[in-house]
Amino acid sequence: MGESMKNIIIRILIILTSSISCMQCGLNIFPDDEDIKLGKQIDQEIRKNPKQYPIMEGHPAVKQYVKEVGDRVLASPAITKKGIYAYQYEIIHDDSTINAFCTPGGYIYVYTGLLKFIDNEATLAGVLGHEIAHAERRHATTRMTKTYGLQIVLGLALGENPNQIAAITANLLATGGLLANSRADESEADEYSLKYLSSTPYYPGAITYFFEKMERRKGGSSGGSLDRLLSTHPLDQDRIDHAKALLQQMGNPKASEANLFAQRFQAFRKKLP
Repeated sequence: MGESMKNIIIRILIILTSSISCMQCGLNIFPDDEDIKLGKQIDQEIRKNPKQYPIMEGHPAVKQYVKEVGDRVLASPAITKKGIYAYQYEIIHDDSTINAFCTPGGYIYVYTGLLKFIDNEATLAGVLGHEIAHAERRHATTRMTKTYGLQIVLGLALGENPNQIAAITANLLATGGLLANSRADESEADEYSLKYLSSTPYYPGAITYFFEKMERRKGGSSGGSLDRLLSTHPLDQDRIDHAKALLQQMGNPKASEANLFAQRFQAFRKKLP
C-alpha cells in the first residue's frame, strides 16, 4: 500500500471516528493546507471578475496602510495561524459597498466604501480582526462541510476532484454562500476581534462604533450601501449587546485619541481616490 493511500485511510478513520462527536460543534474536515488552496482558488475567481470585484490598481499607499493596520492585529499572540495562512490584503475600489471579507486561508478584501464609512484606525483594526477571526475559526470551510455533506467535501479536502472544487467555489462566490456568516459566526468573530485587539495599541471596543453607525444608517437614504454587508455579516441587538458585555468583562477600557488614532486615519482617508 502506497504512503499516500495510507494517509488517506488514516484521515478517513480520524474523520469517521470524530464525526459523531463533532456534529454538534461544527465538523470541519478540511486541513489547513486545503483552506489555503481554497483561498487561492477564490482569489483567482475574484480576479476573473473585475466588474463585480474591481481590485484597486495603483495607490500603493492605501494598500500599505491597510496592511500595516492588519499586521498590528496579527501581532496578537491569540492568533495561531499567522505562520500558516496567507494573511494578505487587497482593496476593492467600490465606494458604494460598505464591506470587508476574508476567505479561507486568510485572503482579506476591504472595500473603499468601508474605508470612507468608518472614522478611526482602531475601528478598521477591529473590522480586520473580525475578518481574521473568520479565517482562524475556519467558519467558511465548516459551512461547506455542513452544506455539501461528508462524502463530497471529503473528496474536496483530499484533492481528488480539483475541477469540482473550482466549480463549487465559483458558485458559492457568485451566490454569496461562501461569505454568508451565521449570527453565531459573527458573535464569535467579534469576540476574537476584541481579544486580538486587547494586546495591540488599539482600543479593543472600536468595532462597536461601526455597529452603532450601521444601526443609524440602516433604513436611511444610504441603506442600500449596507445591503451586502448585512447579507454576509448579520447585525442584531444580541450581537451588539454581546460585544458590549465582552468589553465589560475586560474592565471597560477607555477610548482616546491615543488608542483610536482618528487623526492618523483622517489623514489616510485623504489619500483615497
